[in-house]
Amino acid sequence: MPVTHLKTASRTPATGQTDVRAGVEALLARIEAGGEAAVRDLAREMDRWEGPVVVTPDAIRAAARQVPETLKDDIRFAHGNISRFARAQRGTISDCEIEVIPGLWAGQKQIPVSAAGCYVPGGRYSHIASAIMTVTTAKEAGVAHVTACSPPRPGVGIPPAILFAMDHCGADRILNLGGVQGIAAMAKGLFGGRKADILVGPGNQYVAEAKRILYGEIGIDMFAGPTDSMVIADHTADPLFVAWDLVGQAEHGWNSPVWMVTTDRALAGRVLDLVPELIASLPEANAANARAAWADFAEVILCDTAAEMVEVADRTAPEHLHVQAADLDWWLANLRCYGSLFLGEETTVAFGDKASGPNHVLPTSGAARYTGGLSVHKFMKTVTWQRASRMASKRLAIATARISREEGMEGHARTADVRLAKYFPSEQFDLGRLQP
Repeated sequence: MPVTHLKTASRTPATGQTDVRAGVEALLARIEAGGEAAVRDLAREMDRWEGPVVVTPDAIRAAARQVPETLKDDIRFAHGNISRFARAQRGTISDCEIEVIPGLWAGQKQIPVSAAGCYVPGGRYSHIASAIMTVTTAKEAGVAHVTACSPPRPGVGIPPAILFAMDHCGADRILNLGGVQGIAAMAKGLFGGRKADILVGPGNQYVAEAKRILYGEIGIDMFAGPTDSMVIADHTADPLFVAWDLVGQAEHGWNSPVWMVTTDRALAGRVLDLVPELIASLPEANAANARAAWADFAEVILCDTAAEMVEVADRTAPEHLHVQAADLDWWLANLRCYGSLFLGEETTVAFGDKASGPNHVLPTSGAARYTGGLSVHKFMKTVTWQRASRMASKRLAIATARISREEGMEGHARTADVRLAKYFPSEQFDLGRLQP
């Protein structure tokens, strides 16, 4: 039986989206021309922020006093988990060397970037966890200087819990800036910071577009769209858990897709009944987001077999993929395209979003087909080196000269010729036909 859609999305995240590129380009050009003064003007215009851009140590200490100790402990707990996981990732990356042929040694080194910029969203929700995820991972990778920024609230600045998290996780400089102006300030090293080698962290469409435009001048973690999530469920799944896990992710925003993929029609029907009730129980701002996302972007897909569910999941390549089904090891072995995988009802995407360890900055909009999420690897450069003895260079030079001349690259060939002439003056070699 073919895959059946019991609920079909009427829109995708790309549907009807306003092209923001021109607006972002204009803002970046304004900052390029006006520097820090232009950024201050944009902070006043966009964030209604009149205070200092660089957060002072006194402001950090004052913010820490406003954060309840229980919340501080939760932030420390999350930081510890994320730090341990990132450190373990770092341990999987190693230098190596090999003797390719006798006398030719080559290898690789892992070098962290020198400076990173971490963007922490702070609009509709205060994304404490994004501060922990980005700053911690950069520091565990060995990045020497980390600048973090987040939109300040009028008269307040960065919310105290976010500021505490940034500082606790090791940010070297913190900026009261959001949006395009925050991204540009970190990219260009304004306000006494270091020019970022890479920019990371989630943000709205303006932040994402600014990172896209700047990519090449600097590195970025990924091109990001609205967050998305899929639940795979079989007859063993608890419908209440499935429904809440869908609603919890739809809460992110009006254009956040969620999918349920199942082999159990009765389970699907129960979830379809539950979701509107659960959405209605949320605070209204959250409910409005979830209601819109569920109405326009959600799908419920009925399959015949587990293999069909795998095909649907791999074709969709969701950012978050939660399996609530029997034989979890089978799913771990067979699923291939996802940003992060959550196995069993005992876990949930929200654990990964906030505190469990693996990073929550993940590929969206199907990008999990070709990339993973933020990790220490994103802050590392794998560079190579080589060293040859004179005897090894003999065979290398002969091959290089002949290949280069076949390609028409005479200059390349002659860099090989001169070495053969110096090291082996009494020998004759067939180096291809010399080009005038």
